[in-house]
Amino acid sequence: MTDQVPAAVEVAIVGSGFAGLGAAVKLDEAGRRDFVVLEKGDTLGGTWRDNTYPGCACDIESHLYSFSFRQNPNWTRTFARQPEIRAYLEDVADHYRLRDRIRFGVTVTGAEWDGTHWDVHLADGSAIRARFLIWGTGALHEPSIPEIEGLDRFTGTAFHSAQWDHSHDLAGKRVAVIGTGASAIQFVPAIAPEVASLTLFQRTAPWVLPKPDRPISARARELYARFPLLQKLNRTALYWRHEALVVGFLNPKVMRLVERFGRSYLDRKFAGDPQLKAKVTPDFTIGCKRILMSNDYYPALRRDNVAVETDKIVRITETGVVTADGREHEVDTIIFGTGFKVADGMSQVTVTGRDGVKLGDVWREGMEALLGTTVAGFPNLFLIVGPNTGLGHSSMVYMIESQVNYIVDAMRVTDRHRARAIDTIRDRQDAFNAEIQRKLDKSVWTQGGCASWYLDEHGKNRTLWPDYTFNFRKRTQKIDPADHELLV
Repeated sequence: MTDQVPAAVEVAIVGSGFAGLGAAVKLDEAGRRDFVVLEKGDTLGGTWRDNTYPGCACDIESHLYSFSFRQNPNWTRTFARQPEIRAYLEDVADHYRLRDRIRFGVTVTGAEWDGTHWDVHLADGSAIRARFLIWGTGALHEPSIPEIEGLDRFTGTAFHSAQWDHSHDLAGKRVAVIGTGASAIQFVPAIAPEVASLTLFQRTAPWVLPKPDRPISARARELYARFPLLQKLNRTALYWRHEALVVGFLNPKVMRLVERFGRSYLDRKFAGDPQLKAKVTPDFTIGCKRILMSNDYYPALRRDNVAVETDKIVRITETGVVTADGREHEVDTIIFGTGFKVADGMSQVTVTGRDGVKLGDVWREGMEALLGTTVAGFPNLFLIVGPNTGLGHSSMVYMIESQVNYIVDAMRVTDRHRARAIDTIRDRQDAFNAEIQRKLDKSVWTQGGCASWYLDEHGKNRTLWPDYTFNFRKRTQKIDPADHELLV
């Protein structure tokens, strides 16, 4: 811990990624300067600090995947790569002088509401008292590694893409990649040229579309810096182009048009190799799982040293991976590209609200919140990137800014009424979630014929926002007093 954590603050923020930093900036602007950011790592950045695998980049254009209040004219690519995004977050912290508010090396293990404040418990046994608690860790921070028989006996090197072992030299290694999610799409092409062999164990073939990525010229960057309106216009155009995709996500039949483009891309990239093409052709409607973008993933799969294995993994031995057909694929290294524990991202902490009720118990049948931000029975607790705020088409930073505005307004209303806390009315929360599930039932995520990480163990989509983002912004502009009760 680099600095001592204060004993009490008005607001405690957990996490220093986009969510935590965005909240800190807007709290400061609103005059709420008695806050602290609690960060488990040694540096800031959240998922953009943790994920350092080769090829790591964003799949939303840089000019949109950034704060509206801190536009960066100096992005060097249409789709920024991890080092540049992390540097951007460092710049945000410096520009708004947030570093003195961040306590690094502080792991939050739980929080308990005592009737007036939150007692936030830390791993070192200490606690900090906060009137308001903002949970800004997001959903992509707890790596998911499948339970495979024998994994603990593997004598080679194994790691998750979000915990990349940079000390392990892949040159000349026989590598198994398990999973075909967004990270695998990026790191497989990056490591394929240096390894002796790469076997990609694919459970489900993803839909992959070409990525319109290109360098941004020095001249363009100069113009953006001199004339910020140009960048704003570009950002606006990108925003509306992405919003147009919502029509397809909510109407699966419309996605057939996008699917034709995806099939055409497959035809071009696997011309002359019908066997491999059959392996990597998805069997579900495009959009049911996250649509991935890459220009080099399909070419990497056609390399002589790369093989795609579609038989189920049954166990791992000391020296390899055994598939359902009885073959053992001997490897030196196993890399998991299996994503994150999205549906239970807060399972590592114990959050106790009114009357001793635990959030884990409330969410036993599935995560639910009002506008992904507040949970009935947990006063003065605010989630950023909470249930059903995820997107399959646009920038999460837009959603984060919307939620932060909502949170600041909730605090303002609480103070204006001289209340000690604000809580959500359960019936209003239930009605909201019923509305969300009705919309999801008609969407491609439910009707598309796939099983995805969007769904929890009960088959419910607790992850995505099934509407336009501007509607979310409209609903979070100010709190609706009818949704909440003030505790005086």
